Amino acid sequence: MIPSPLRSMLKARKPVIAVTASRTGAGKSTVSRYVAKVLRELGVSYVVIRHPMPYGDLKNSVVQRFASYEDLERYNCTIEEREEYEPHIAMGNIVYAGVDYELVLREAEKEADVIIWDGGNNDVPFVKPDLYITVVDPTRPRDVVSSFPGAVNVALADIIVVNKVNIAREDDVRILEATLRRLNPRARLVRAASILRVDRPDLIRGKRVVVVEDGPSVTHGSLSHAAGYQAAVEYGAGDMVDPRPYAVGDIREAYEKCPWIGKVVPALGYGAEQMKDLEETLNRVPADTIVMGTPSDLSRFLKLNKPVARVSFELQEMTSNELARAIAGFVKGFREGER
Repeated sequence: MIPSPLRSMLKARKPVIAVTASRTGAGKSTVSRYVAKVLRELGVSYVVIRHPMPYGDLKNSVVQRFASYEDLERYNCTIEEREEYEPHIAMGNIVYAGVDYELVLREAEKEADVIIWDGGNNDVPFVKPDLYITVVDPTRPRDVVSSFPGAVNVALADIIVVNKVNIAREDDVRILEATLRRLNPRARLVRAASILRVDRPDLIRGKRVVVVEDGPSVTHGSLSHAAGYQAAVEYGAGDMVDPRPYAVGDIREAYEKCPWIGKVVPALGYGAEQMKDLEETLNRVPADTIVMGTPSDLSRFLKLNKPVARVSFELQEMTSNELARAIAGFVKGFREGER
């Protein structure tokens, strides 16, 4: 028997908006940041609680608070952790994480009117949501129920964000939406686009490039490529150099374990050795530019021998700001309740 996940969730003393996903690589992080942006515009004090990712000495990771890039060093964060925390820090968001989520929640409640649960690894929220948002990927329309926790997120959602409609086929979007209506007829479906940005497009156009993607999307997310590859195509790279012949150590092993990975480098870095393997692999590839699809700025802590073009995504609603209006209605509801 599998107990209901609702029975294991912590009860918060503040309203909770949870952002989850059906599969890794659906674009959940852009939705989490969009929710934070809307709350800030509404004048709501919030903090983010992130799904746990610490490695190493867990005794020093009971409760973690991230408000600056220096905090990433203080907690000796892996690349996977940096991929999630850096974009929030860049927005000025405070992020809590750790391994004891009762303590994490109680600390976060002290400095926020609203908690944003930023989920991970397709897990269900550890804190009971008052507004449950699940993100799905129409580029994989039949993949929405392939993950057990992801399918639960779809079934429990109040709002389902059908992301990436700008790069998905309309037929696939419709197939996915029909499936979602069968699985969760009460949920509100919201269409959204992932808008790609590049900080230095001149380093891509006409150049020989090597693309590095965030690790989870192209390993257990089963994607052959992600944001970096898309940017290289859209911005007219002269050639995308195949990095696989130049891979060393754990990066080479990742290609063997995940044969679906295409002509991209997975940004693995769960420790010093993996980071060294990633650094050496990127430096060995005969390219002019590194196209960095991972949200983490690898150049901050790796010694790279090529210039870097950084890629990012922003969420853009396609349905008359329906998600923003739903969040505003949620805020209005708990404010009236307080009065």
